[in-house]
Amino acid sequence: MKRNKIFYSVLLTVLMLGSCKQEVIQLQAPETPAPGPTPNPGTASFTKFIAIGNSYVAGVQAGALFTDGQNNSLPAIINKQLAQAGGNATFTQPTIGASLGYNLFITPNPGSDNKVIGRLLLQYGTSTDCATGKASPKPTPQKYPLGNLEAVPNPALNPSFLYTGGKTNLNNFGVPAIVLGQALISNTGNWALAGTDPRFNPFYGRLSYPGTGSTIIGDAAAAGSSFFMFYLGLDDFFLYAAFGGDPTKAPLTPATGAGALGFDQQYAGAIGALMGSNANLKGVVGNFPDIFVMPHFTAVSYNPIPLDAATASAVSAGFAGYNAALDGLIGNAGLFGISDALKAELATRKVTYTAGCTNKILIIDETLTNIAPYFDAMKANGLITQAQRDALSPYVQVRQTTSTDIIPLSTGSILGTLVGSDPTKVNGVTVPLGDQYCLIPTEIAAIRDARTAYNNIIANVASSYSTRLAVADVSAGMAALVAAQAGVYNNVTITPNINPPTGIYSEDGVHPNSRGYAFIANIFIGAINSKFGATVPLADLSKYSATALPIP
Repeated sequence: MKRNKIFYSVLLTVLMLGSCKQEVIQLQAPETPAPGPTPNPGTASFTKFIAIGNSYVAGVQAGALFTDGQNNSLPAIINKQLAQAGGNATFTQPTIGASLGYNLFITPNPGSDNKVIGRLLLQYGTSTDCATGKASPKPTPQKYPLGNLEAVPNPALNPSFLYTGGKTNLNNFGVPAIVLGQALISNTGNWALAGTDPRFNPFYGRLSYPGTGSTIIGDAAAAGSSFFMFYLGLDDFFLYAAFGGDPTKAPLTPATGAGALGFDQQYAGAIGALMGSNANLKGVVGNFPDIFVMPHFTAVSYNPIPLDAATASAVSAGFAGYNAALDGLIGNAGLFGISDALKAELATRKVTYTAGCTNKILIIDETLTNIAPYFDAMKANGLITQAQRDALSPYVQVRQTTSTDIIPLSTGSILGTLVGSDPTKVNGVTVPLGDQYCLIPTEIAAIRDARTAYNNIIANVASSYSTRLAVADVSAGMAALVAAQAGVYNNVTITPNINPPTGIYSEDGVHPNSRGYAFIANIFIGAINSKFGATVPLADLSKYSATALPIP
């Protein structure tokens, strides 16, 4: 897949290593809140509320878009509260009509057994935690019975996938796995481009079949509204991060760029198109939280590989020649023109394994010096044979992970698996993992810089509509919860993880569960109340479910 294709190839089939281990949290007894003020819209009007965004707005949970998840989407929850302050209780969403949905994180889907793969659920399996020896739950894909195609995003196989309710009747224009630029182009919904244009997205195509000219922003503006929510742009850096910073899989949208390539121009263009459609229109936009505190990026440690003593000894022996070659380069630095800086780097690139549960992952790091020419020089000087030089070829730019790296949860699906049927070729152990499986410090810094820049752009654009736009500080709200480790709302405890029954994230470690969406909804509602002098009641978190306890 490339940049924005919906199936972004993230297979969540491993335990959130450590994510289900509860921390001891000191909680205070909740206070009984006093009755709130009478709901009032203030200077806003909620008679027709629409929402534009990505998977958070669409209602994705547990890796899939399914009916129950849609019913508790972020804007659906907000609308319930707006309805108490003069809004319309009706909130029309393009219901998917699928109990398990279509898993967006797994490819190919269907799998080799031809069964369609749906949402994830925590389940106990046969695997055990290396450190404790106890069985641990893991997010497990649920499959439809063979032949059940209710969730397939292909109208040729599943005609009911198409939405026929009319776009002007819609309130929710959330589309899973899209970047900001896709909301501005017709390619996103044009079925003639399916399979050939990575910008095509069937979950928008289903709204506008066959989709030859409309755009998400254009459709939302044409639907008419008195108030809107805009929460789009998270995937402009999240997808890049989920793919380990591999730009061939999902490029990072530049904050600024020539033409319409920069986030700044795209964001200003999208908001301008909405605001220009109605001089009285008001709305709320949201900024983006730190994704690196999400379970998707904290569940797998940099040193998660378990090895018994015999295996560790055998693997270490296999790397003896590689380590000796590095020593040969260091010891003959003058002969090969190796600088002191490169000598220091080479010393950190030796590969070692020990018995236990904390071995590091072998990765390709494109920022390292490519030492192929130095290995060639060793061969030319008779220090190694041609066979030894050939054996060194896969390791000219490798190292083992460190605590400064971040391992996406998707890496767990390949870590420790065999390459082909050769038992000596093990991904992440003897075969280095490619760029898409690990975020290195330079990539992490680029992602953090992009998020900061995007949030500044959002604030700047909103300031140009200072009387008409509120800004929901989702970044600050989520950061506060992470810092506190827990919060108590409506007599229920929430935590910033997957852990049932308190965690606010669903089983994919990225999207909130229903209670998590309600928590974020209250951040948006708070911004609306503050900006427009409204008294929209906050959502009652106790009425929304958290991630279910593991099942057998």
